[in-house]
Amino acid sequence: MAVEDVKPTRSELLEIKKKIKLSEDGHKLLKKKRDGLILEFFDILNQAKDVRSELDDAYKDANNKIGIAKSVEGTITVNSTAFSLKDYPKIHLQSNNIMGVVVPKIESSSVRKPINQRGYGILGTSSYIDEATDAYETLVENIIQAAEMETTMKRLLAEIEKTKRRVNALEFKVIPELKEARDFIKLRLDEMEREGTFRLKKIKKS
Repeated sequence: MAVEDVKPTRSELLEIKKKIKLSEDGHKLLKKKRDGLILEFFDILNQAKDVRSELDDAYKDANNKIGIAKSVEGTITVNSTAFSLKDYPKIHLQSNNIMGVVVPKIESSSVRKPINQRGYGILGTSSYIDEATDAYETLVENIIQAAEMETTMKRLLAEIEKTKRRVNALEFKVIPELKEARDFIKLRLDEMEREGTFRLKKIKKS
């Protein structure tokens, strides 16, 4: 707001004072929101580190178990066992609200199954395949959990950046410009009042 575009009137002064009050109140609320989002982000980040570590371990374990199963049973047997699966994991997407930010809540079903519901014959396979299957079920669960957390962090981070820009705009541009306009109007009103008083005195003397 350029001061030369401001009308030096009392009504304009009142209007600018209202805008300053609203801007300052909004600035305080946005700072609280930004700080709250940052706390939420770091809380989830700490959890995500553990989840990522578990995911890495689960991936290594699954690769190790499937390698053993292939070396004992043969690649063809392992592949045919994998293709016998009929009931695939189901993903249910819901939403959660963190301080106004909509983040995903992922629920899954049919990931971990009893041995007799996996689709392959129990008698025709060894425990190595069962162990590999267990390991991959754990891996899928970890992937789902990691996907939820990492998507949540990305959305929180985007909202933090957006809120930070709005806080900075209010703090370093909007509020200072409004205060400058307020001070300009006060100065002009004081000058006009002094000029009016001076003219009045001249009229009385004449």
